Amino acid sequence: MTRPPLLIESLQNPQFKLWESALESRGLKKAGKFLLAGLKTVPEALRHHAGHFERLLFTDPDQVAGWRLPPGVEPVQLAPALFRTLDVSGTGFPLLVGTVPAMPAVDLALPPQGLELLCALGDPSNLGALLRSAAAFGVTRVVLLEGAAHPFHPKCLRAAANAQFALTMLRGPRWAAVNDAAGPLFALDGGGEDLTRFDWPADMRLILGEEGQGVPADCPARRLSVPTTGAVESLNATVAASMALFARFAAVRG
Repeated sequence: MTRPPLLIESLQNPQFKLWESALESRGLKKAGKFLLAGLKTVPEALRHHAGHFERLLFTDPDQVAGWRLPPGVEPVQLAPALFRTLDVSGTGFPLLVGTVPAMPAVDLALPPQGLELLCALGDPSNLGALLRSAAAFGVTRVVLLEGAAHPFHPKCLRAAANAQFALTMLRGPRWAAVNDAAGPLFALDGGGEDLTRFDWPADMRLILGEEGQGVPADCPARRLSVPTTGAVESLNATVAASMALFARFAAVRG
């Protein structure tokens, strides 16, 4: 790194306060910035998704002495106390500041193209794990229904391992509007039919409801379930969804 970094030492610095607000969903929505942490995810994001980022934050210049920053990514040195405030994962590794990409509203009146995943998960860690599976198993679009966690929340970013940058994400409506969606509509439900014997269509929408609540009873989607021994009452929603996505991926590919 050849550019001299900007130094920020005050808790009252407006730029620092904006970054601090990105640690919560409300601040993410208002400021439109997010913080990416991780010993593997930060270097990977700089290599493959640099266009999403504008700042590299660190406290020790020696950490980034040999880094070649892409154009548009500016180095910023923070006082140790300020850096620890933003480093909620406790990695001690440089952080990236990015701009939350536009997430247009979905038009469910149009039929799906490929596999579209409609998701209402409110826990950001669960959502991040789901996004990682979605990217791995060929989901074309992720529709975040009202009440879903923010996909750029720090916990979601940590669990997703940069999957956000490989997916098209759209803002979804309330549950009532899902009932009128065009095209094949399916939902994961513990009481549904065995998805291992299901003939997966090429174009479809798959719904994953809220943790513990599932999909509303009046939703007209065809129900699918992951077969189990019955030794446990139900699977974690993210685990069930990942298994369903793999089953569909294997069926379509094979």
